[in-house]
Amino acid sequence: MNELRQKMIEDMQLHGYAPRTQQSYLGAVRGIAKHYQCSPDQLTEADIRKFFLHLINDRKSSESTVKIYLSGIKFFYQTTLGRKWRFFSFAMPAKSKKLPTVLSRDEVGTILGLIRNAGIKVLLTVTYVCGLRLNEAVSLTVDDIDGKRMQLRVNGKGNKDRFVPIPEKTLELLRSYWLVHRPQHWLFPAKQHTDKAVGHSTVQKAFRAALRESGIRKNASVHSLRHSGVYPPLRGTTHLLEDKVDLRFIQMLLGHSSPKTTAIYTHLTQQGEHILKDAVNRLMPGVP
Repeated sequence: MNELRQKMIEDMQLHGYAPRTQQSYLGAVRGIAKHYQCSPDQLTEADIRKFFLHLINDRKSSESTVKIYLSGIKFFYQTTLGRKWRFFSFAMPAKSKKLPTVLSRDEVGTILGLIRNAGIKVLLTVTYVCGLRLNEAVSLTVDDIDGKRMQLRVNGKGNKDRFVPIPEKTLELLRSYWLVHRPQHWLFPAKQHTDKAVGHSTVQKAFRAALRESGIRKNASVHSLRHSGVYPPLRGTTHLLEDKVDLRFIQMLLGHSSPKTTAIYTHLTQQGEHILKDAVNRLMPGVP
């Protein structure tokens, strides 16, 4: 298995997968190997099918868990082992129709105001204002901030970089944060190990504590900040769309990629970027 594991890692590196994705895929293959108590290259297509039925029917695994297993196992068998099994051509969990949890602007301001750790408070503010995923936020480095152009370089899914505008107030907040804490590489380093980025669980724990203290009875998470800035609240509008920002600019801001929108991203005008910056500056007066 060690040789197969190394080959799979190299295959993922050649495909440009992010380290976090690589770990998820490796974990999926370890999971099926542990289930059958044998090397995964000895399993048949029928074994794979039974395993996924086990995940769905016996373990009652969530849609996201099944998808992670499917993506990792599919990559291993199709790419690393070269087995083009029919199972992988149709096996895909049905997409959930569940709407994301959305927070109002006031609720976001209340929660951020209850975050006591200065670094995490700044991180969550940037997450909300710039529409970042948690992994994108914790992975930011000092060099990702372009103060002159007021832009933030974000390394997103699929190891794809994008640039998002930084509102003036948020840039001032980042500058103040840097002057006090002087981070060297990671913009938000771990408390005890500054050579590493702050952990996902640390940020999530701080957010949950603030949510409980706020008294807001919503099943919100850090990712809700990203949803709240751009996804529809219950009344059918969005914080950015309320400010009349074109949907294409919001897609650019979030890093949502698709064949239909890629060409649009590459032809965004400077005027459009100014429109987006102005709208993001208006996004929430009470939050930097």
